[in-house]
Amino acid sequence: MTSSTREEEDRAAPAAGPQANTVVVPADEDPVAAAGSEVIGGPPGRRALLGVSWWIPARFLALVVIVVSVLGMAQKLPCYNAAWFQPGSPQYVHACYSDIPHLFSGRGFAAGLHPYVDRIPGTSGDLQFLEYPVLTGLFMQVSAWLTPGGGALQDQERWFWTINAGLLMACAVVAVVALSRTHRRRPWDALMFALAPVLLLNATVNWDLLAVALAAVALAWWSGSRPLWAGVFIGLATAAKLYPLLLLGPLVVLCWRAGRGRDLRALLGGAVGAWLLVNLPIMMANRQGWSTFYVFSKHRTEDYGSLWLILMQNRGVGLANLDTFIAVLMLLSCAGIAWLGLAAPRRPRVVQLAFLVVAAFVLLNKVYSPQYVLWLLPLAVLARPRWRDILIWQACEVLYTLGIWSHLGFVTGAKQHGIGESWYHFAIVLHLLGTLYLVGLVIRDILLPDRDPVRWDGSDDPSGGVLDGAPDVFVLGSARRLREEESYAGYAPAGPEAWLEEPPAAEPAEKV
Repeated sequence: MTSSTREEEDRAAPAAGPQANTVVVPADEDPVAAAGSEVIGGPPGRRALLGVSWWIPARFLALVVIVVSVLGMAQKLPCYNAAWFQPGSPQYVHACYSDIPHLFSGRGFAAGLHPYVDRIPGTSGDLQFLEYPVLTGLFMQVSAWLTPGGGALQDQERWFWTINAGLLMACAVVAVVALSRTHRRRPWDALMFALAPVLLLNATVNWDLLAVALAAVALAWWSGSRPLWAGVFIGLATAAKLYPLLLLGPLVVLCWRAGRGRDLRALLGGAVGAWLLVNLPIMMANRQGWSTFYVFSKHRTEDYGSLWLILMQNRGVGLANLDTFIAVLMLLSCAGIAWLGLAAPRRPRVVQLAFLVVAAFVLLNKVYSPQYVLWLLPLAVLARPRWRDILIWQACEVLYTLGIWSHLGFVTGAKQHGIGESWYHFAIVLHLLGTLYLVGLVIRDILLPDRDPVRWDGSDDPSGGVLDGAPDVFVLGSARRLREEESYAGYAPAGPEAWLEEPPAAEPAEKV
């Protein structure tokens, strides 16, 4: 038999499923990945040596992210050259808008002011101080210190954007490496993050990648059964953006179900301690400046990208109690997700519940800026690692990103280049439907674990850390009945108080 014949047989052999302690190759189990691999010669054969060269997955993924980030910077060139500094719609027409250069002067960095302490001249009401969380403000301040002084203001703004773009690229590298180490048997799933079109388009719109990177590191620490360090990075991520706080909810629910009280206490202690360490100095220096972010967020009305904007503009009626209404809906959503976590026939994976709770927040929020998709991107890649589904969702988000810039070009330019209100509402609906599509798939995977791309080979929760393979202690509904039928290693329901104590030593339940 010739070597070429053997190689053809290797490629033609059907995949029998990943073997234990082996790296999962997406081309072996994902039809879209298999089709895409034909560009580089097709899926690897059975005798391919994977992960033994210098190009381990983490290094390759880091390089891909750097290339995508550089392409994203190149996409902003029309704005970098002129459009940021021209009145009207040019920066929207070219779809290259960024908050970063505008806020260099708009938030006092050009004048040497310090965030949270120095009042911004010419502002009033809720925006007398910087309206970003403390760690993001520190990130902005460091970038301002690195920006060369002197010369024209436009040149300084260009430098400020370039420095921030470089630092945000480093955040993207950290995020993709962390993702590759969260599902250690599935490092190549992180390629869906590295090649995401929304990463190219939205990475430098704002500073959200800082929180995304910290949250990804937190998930990697949790995957490695280090709950204290996971909590520390969730606390730091929450000090950069509010949404990572939501990650604690799913971990509370799943630790309750598995009876991992000691690990949960370590997680919460690390999160609270890290958040206080960053925030307390600013709170003590100027409480009003520190609270500006929270006050501004509370008083914000329905804005671009949200379902509430469509209702307000189509009905012509303002929603006076919108904050209360959204809070109630969010609480109901979280309650439903918690019930799913406790009552599903098999304990959901951590990232599945994390994706659902952040998606609920995104869908119900008063505003949806284009860069908010980056919050969901790492969680979506881990929760539903299928190229087809991620690409469908990404297509909806790309169309929304292009839609909002086109609409802003229409409303800010004298020539009204772009799309009007009706088409912009259609773009919002596409974003909502794309996210709901992914939400539906994740819920289906939770209720039918054999449809879960991660669990089809018998795995439990590769990114679950201390929860991976842990027996249940407290369950509800159908999960209770199923456990009684299968007699989970002698465990019986211990009541809600048992979640604060460690379970007795026992053999882990057999993986299904």
